[in-house]
Amino acid sequence: MAEIQPLRGWRYNPVLSTDIDAYVSPLFDVVSAKQREALYRNPLNSIHLSVPRAADPATAALECLREWQASGVLVQDALPGIYAYYQYFRLPGSSREYCRKGFMCHIWAHDWADNVVLRHENTLPAAVNDRTELLARTEFQSSATHGLYQDEDFELETYLDEAMRTPLHETEEDYQGARDVLAVIQDAAVIRRFQQVLAARQVILADGHHRYEGSLTYRQAREKATDGRANGREPWNYHLMYLTNSAADDLRILPTHRLLLELPGDISDAELLARLEKYFTVMPKDDVNVLPEIIAGKPWAFGLYLGGQAYKIRLRPEVHSQLDWDTTTEVKALDLTVLHFFVLEKALGIVGPDAQRIWPGVAYVRNFTECLQRVDRGEARAALIVNEVSMAEVTAVCHSGAVMPPKSTFFYPKTIGGFLFSSIADDEADNLFAAYFQNPLA
Repeated sequence: MAEIQPLRGWRYNPVLSTDIDAYVSPLFDVVSAKQREALYRNPLNSIHLSVPRAADPATAALECLREWQASGVLVQDALPGIYAYYQYFRLPGSSREYCRKGFMCHIWAHDWADNVVLRHENTLPAAVNDRTELLARTEFQSSATHGLYQDEDFELETYLDEAMRTPLHETEEDYQGARDVLAVIQDAAVIRRFQQVLAARQVILADGHHRYEGSLTYRQAREKATDGRANGREPWNYHLMYLTNSAADDLRILPTHRLLLELPGDISDAELLARLEKYFTVMPKDDVNVLPEIIAGKPWAFGLYLGGQAYKIRLRPEVHSQLDWDTTTEVKALDLTVLHFFVLEKALGIVGPDAQRIWPGVAYVRNFTECLQRVDRGEARAALIVNEVSMAEVTAVCHSGAVMPPKSTFFYPKTIGGFLFSSIADDEADNLFAAYFQNPLA
């Protein structure tokens, strides 16, 4: 199944890494414009490699990388390793501190059809092309995607805990309020055991579909260019991934609400309610702040904030059979599929997943209070408040071979960029240790 390999990671020089908070950055697809401007002011922040500010971003990233390597800003570890990565975090309104335990490594970039790395989202071609071009020019990865494996015996956590006794890097608090800690495992026997455990498992891609597909596209292009001479062990076959155990109780998926920026055809508030009542039981509520609580745990139930009035809406079960999209039973059962079909398609006339993906009238917002404020300020016509997707639902959809509606999952916290860098340049093949790890089942 999944083939993983240790890597000789590139990291910030130890002198710099004592202030690692100054150099890490959010992932390219979640960093806000305001965050970017602040990070760009530090000439050594990792954002200059992940989201370069230039007319030719890939060239700018390559020039920056070469300069940092030559001047010693980035240095490469002498030995290959599996990098333990822990994230300590709290959820809003809770005093409990969670610790998500995982590790970063290289994973062979399997095609989706191989059924080894499973996806639950579609990708946008423009974003994939952007990541592919950046990877092709730099042959360098500045952030890990997030993958999930299942191990109810929790065997690998013992090794990870041991490594964490001597951390390499530790943030005080990253942009999302999490504390990130990095350590390394360089014991060859332990690394082989990591490989053996993963070799028996599939990996569900939790986060980073565009970056993974960028690696996949690049691998396919390099393989094609060899005209059949590739042996599958070239460095460009591999992708940097952060792997966590989905059996743990520290895996959190937060909801992403839908904000209707406009209503097609100048639909009035009253007309929208009338259209929704064909499919939903619509119940006005006095207090908008209770919407998340009153829909929690209830299938096909949503909060609606429209014209200063709160509503709980819940699909009438007998109409669910009208959901005729060409997808699997597992996807049709999802709350968000119900919302996209019966609200966006049936009530608003945005027909089909493809049209909905490109419709500019919907925004995806994670913060409940922000949704309400934007409606009150007139920046949006309505907010649709949703429940979070469960890990069981993600797993069921992945194994069904289908994908979820866009922005269905928000795995929290996100990994950060700049904690560990990975090279897939050709000269990495000269690593004297590489051959030892290429047959982990031996």
